[in-house]
Amino acid sequence: MNAMTFLISTLFDLYLMVVILRIWLQFAKADFYNPFSQFVVKATHPIVSPMRRVLPSIGALDTASLVLAIAVVMVKVVLLSLIAGGAINVLTIFIYALVSVVKQAGVLLFWMLLLRAILSWFQQGYNPIIQVFSQLTDPILSPIRRVIPPIGGLDLSVMVLIIGLNFLNILLAQYIPFWAVV
Repeated sequence: MNAMTFLISTLFDLYLMVVILRIWLQFAKADFYNPFSQFVVKATHPIVSPMRRVLPSIGALDTASLVLAIAVVMVKVVLLSLIAGGAINVLTIFIYALVSVVKQAGVLLFWMLLLRAILSWFQQGYNPIIQVFSQLTDPILSPIRRVIPPIGGLDLSVMVLIIGLNFLNILLAQYIPFWAVV
């Protein structure tokens, strides 16, 4: 049972991150011809494309991808509940899915910032992954950089944002008990 739970959780969480990346790429108007962006689009297109006929985008927000992200978490929770023999409450699962999507977006942002910082030490020339990471994180880092400019060539905005994300995570865990479990 534990191996199956691990496998289901891992596969659904990885796909959820790809769906969140699709939402984020479209919202940030990132380069969709980048190889990394193309992977994200190709991995989600078979499901998102038919959903777009029913759920049009609202401004820059891709509602079909957002509904897919929520559905991925809901299916994951239902499968894990069936394996564990637990009860299925649709409203609770829906609320859990909403919180989980937000939490996973924060986790994705954390890892993207960390990878971007580490890869910047070894960057030699153009790298398509670093380019997409920059397009996705620069709108979030720019306001911090205006307040705390680079000091001696050292950009502290990534560290400030990571501290802020961890603070927000701990704060929300106090008020939403299952937030920390996601």
